[in-house]
Amino acid sequence: MTRDLKALPTYDQLPIDPKYPPKTAWGLWGEDDDYGTLNLLTEERVAKASKCICRGAIFPLNWKLESPNPPLYGRTEIPHTYKSLYPGDLAYDDILTLNTQASTQWDGLRHVAHLPSGLYYNGIKPSDIAKGSAQANGRLGIAGRAVLLDYGRWAAKHKPDFDPFEKIEIPVEELDQVAAEQGVTFETGDILLLRTGCIEAYERYGEKVADKIKDLNNPDAAGVKSGEETHKWLWNHHFATVASDNIAFEAYPVSDWTTSC
Repeated sequence: MTRDLKALPTYDQLPIDPKYPPKTAWGLWGEDDDYGTLNLLTEERVAKASKCICRGAIFPLNWKLESPNPPLYGRTEIPHTYKSLYPGDLAYDDILTLNTQASTQWDGLRHVAHLPSGLYYNGIKPSDIAKGSAQANGRLGIAGRAVLLDYGRWAAKHKPDFDPFEKIEIPVEELDQVAAEQGVTFETGDILLLRTGCIEAYERYGEKVADKIKDLNNPDAAGVKSGEETHKWLWNHHFATVASDNIAFEAYPVSDWTTSC
């Protein structure tokens, strides 16, 4: 189910029905919806995005599977073993045991509940979540027009003391400044990519990264400032989804989980 932009409420108009928790978009794409703002990635917008391709260069957005090492938040490492299929190892299988939260990962709508209500997106109860099933967006994949805000490069010029391994809250006003300096404009259904320089710094520190990440379960990291101002900015731009190169999209440790992104 999709809705025309003109029918989308502003952040201040949410929720669309008082039966839903405040400032949620539950029910906007139907009570049985699993996609949320991914509904904005219509076929028309994906087709339009394909026309933005100029060079045809291909590059990955994922980090190495073995990074970070050691993993954060008590996640397990990814063991890599080999199984010989033919004498002399002339054929073999790679066997990987993957913890989906260990390296690059994208949180879905059923990863963390709406804490004030204790429910997941669209009112799903924890007991109703199908254990071990893939979400619909994982089956279809995600494609669209991505816009990159290179905050790390902007900070090198305007905030030279910026350290991605300090808890620095990035306000939306600075995101607007980055966009303006880059000449980036936003469109409905954009995939917002935020670069803080966290991965680059991690790789640069090498073995000394342990001096920067002292608590693997509660690491300090720069990120977007959580709170209603950020929620309003994200919603009113009608992004389809967001991603970043830091430990969490928002600054960490989180000050108040009930207002986190």
